[in-house]
Amino acid sequence: MHKTTLEQWSLLEKVVEAGSFAKAAELTNRSQSSVSYNLSLLQERIGVALLVAEGRRAVLTPAGEQLLSQVKPLLKGFTYLETRAATLRSGMRTRIDLMVDSIFPRRRLFAILRQFQQRYPHTQVRLTEVLENASIDVAASEADIMVLTRRQDITGLGEWLMNIDFVAVAHRDHPLFTLDAPLNDDMLRPWPLIQIADSHTAARDTGGSWTFSTIDAAIEAVISQVGYGWLPEERIQTQLEQGVLKTLPLSHGVRRATPLHLIVKRTLTPLDEQVETLLRLFSPAP
Repeated sequence: MHKTTLEQWSLLEKVVEAGSFAKAAELTNRSQSSVSYNLSLLQERIGVALLVAEGRRAVLTPAGEQLLSQVKPLLKGFTYLETRAATLRSGMRTRIDLMVDSIFPRRRLFAILRQFQQRYPHTQVRLTEVLENASIDVAASEADIMVLTRRQDITGLGEWLMNIDFVAVAHRDHPLFTLDAPLNDDMLRPWPLIQIADSHTAARDTGGSWTFSTIDAAIEAVISQVGYGWLPEERIQTQLEQGVLKTLPLSHGVRRATPLHLIVKRTLTPLDEQVETLLRLFSPAP
């Protein structure tokens, strides 16, 4: 049984993209006769006409469109496979496992990942987000780089990266804003405190608290007037600017700082080029 090759299908794709055999031959550094022969052989082996001439252009037949659309994912996957093999051959890392606390600013995180991807397009970053101070088994994780509230653990050494400001807020129509400022603990006690699961915010014995497993859910709860809460200022900046949420005038202050640390797995020493680059992108400019 005669079989087609990925090379032949790749040539077909090039001819369609370029619009002619001559241009496809130029793009693939082949002779025009070689391109023509391979595509004739391809059509002969599958017994279906794939191309038809329209003026000076070569265009796909309906059958050609259908078959090429099915082959394109294979061509893309094979190109990635060859690129990855070249990466392995050169000794470059193909994946970095990154664990980031969910309170880390999202815009900054994705800006960092975008810059890294542009520089190392063939190195995959596997991102795991964890909740602030969650009781995760960091030692058992496969993370190469971690951005966490803890400074260090048995997996590696960390250095201070940045502080995340939490602010005490409530919906602008919350009854707390009708009380005389500043607000003390006795004035807060009747109202539910919105907490993020496993955070360091102390639960109160009276007044009750509502615990949510994600920051987004906690924000929605405060917006919906379920209660008041301490939330990452960066994540609610829009709601604060729009006046949907307002900071509470607490007697013991309206802002708390939670430090984040950049931790590198001990077994990564010496550091390779990609890890060093990602660390530099996370680290603040001097």
